[in-house]
Amino acid sequence: MTDRSLAALGLDGAPAELPLTYPGRPVTEPALLTGDQLLPLCAGEGLRLGDWRVVTDEAGPPEAGPRLDTALGALGRPPAGGRHPVIAVGSNASPAQLHHKLTRHGLSTTVPMVPVRVRGVGVGCSGHIGRHGYVAAAPYAEPAADRLLVISWLDAEQLTAVDATELNYRRTLLPGADFPMSMPSGERLGGAYLYVSVHGVLTDPATGAPLPGGGDQHALLSGLLAASAELRALLGPDPASWVARARADEAVRAEGRRLLRGRCPLPVASGLPAPEEAGAAPRRYDELPPAPPLRPRTAPSHLPRA
Repeated sequence: MTDRSLAALGLDGAPAELPLTYPGRPVTEPALLTGDQLLPLCAGEGLRLGDWRVVTDEAGPPEAGPRLDTALGALGRPPAGGRHPVIAVGSNASPAQLHHKLTRHGLSTTVPMVPVRVRGVGVGCSGHIGRHGYVAAAPYAEPAADRLLVISWLDAEQLTAVDATELNYRRTLLPGADFPMSMPSGERLGGAYLYVSVHGVLTDPATGAPLPGGGDQHALLSGLLAASAELRALLGPDPASWVARARADEAVRAEGRRLLRGRCPLPVASGLPAPEEAGAAPRRYDELPPAPPLRPRTAPSHLPRA
């Protein structure tokens, strides 16, 4: 039997415990996280997520596996349609990080995770230092952006637990009509949730453009330390000392945030939709009907015809 544990797949090690590995290793193919196992999902053309197939070790083609909703039901978990799609721009794309967050709350780790092509969302650096010591990623509106981002389908309890870990973020619903999201099945999602930083996104002092986020944490912290004597005095001389000092002291994190905001001024707003009103019931996948297919791009009308 194939060993599909996170350790065997090289996907173990949560950034919460290994901060310099942030954002961790994401899933790269559709999968069902359950326990510490990651089971492949076979996306059926034109099918909704609950009708995709879970790939098993039994004989037969991948599409012969059980429907995802059937597998979820056998595990006593809610079906795909009753779950909430949540986009990750940082460590929530890592199954190890998601496993860490959910097990700390005593919850099931059964979560479908799917890389989805998302347009219009850039990935920068939040203007704060997290309690684990790293500078986390944060989204902002970038019309030209076209990237693969992992979406996790969380049940109600899981969503509440992940919300509680996002102390410096607010959850907002990203509409599929304005931010196209294309599933491997060809479905265009009607919407998905996204965590937006309350601290804004750090910018490059020289260009005013957002600093790229979601990449190598060691390189990011090294660059920030090299550019600021004040940050070196507070958190240096290297990324390892940055993480150790920041994790140990909230006052150090607060001062680091102040220095970051002065060194890398923040944009006024992310340009993304505002968070939903407090107390609003989060939308489920079944309550977000697929968006219409994108119209193919056509040549400008002034060009001569062939």
